[in-house]
Amino acid sequence: QVQLVESGGGLVQPGRSLRLSCAASGFTLDYYTISWFRQAPGKEREGVACIGNGDGSTYYADPVKGRFTISRDKAKNTVYLQMNSLKPEDTAVYYCNARIFVNEYWGQGTQVTVSS
Repeated sequence: QVQLVESGGGLVQPGRSLRLSCAASGFTLDYYTISWFRQAPGKEREGVACIGNGDGSTYYADPVKGRFTISRDKAKNTVYLQMNSLKPEDTAVYYCNARIFVNEYWGQGTQVTVSS
């Protein structure tokens, strides 16, 4: 069964860190471009970070640049999003997306809430 499962979300105070995980089953993540998206209440889903297949080049949206890091663990077939210096505006449901050519998979999302 092809599946993407996110984990690692939760409630955290501003300035703290969280690491989100995106684990794949039924396919090999390394062949796919992996992106993290987020959707805050009342807002459209937006891209946060992306890591390409092959050379593993990365891209970050301006609001998270310098604070978030996306990485792969090939052995665990998992992609991570390390989020540091979290801000209240980072509060959202975070989704993992795997894409290659016309094939695309989404996870169910994990809630991140940044609040004091």
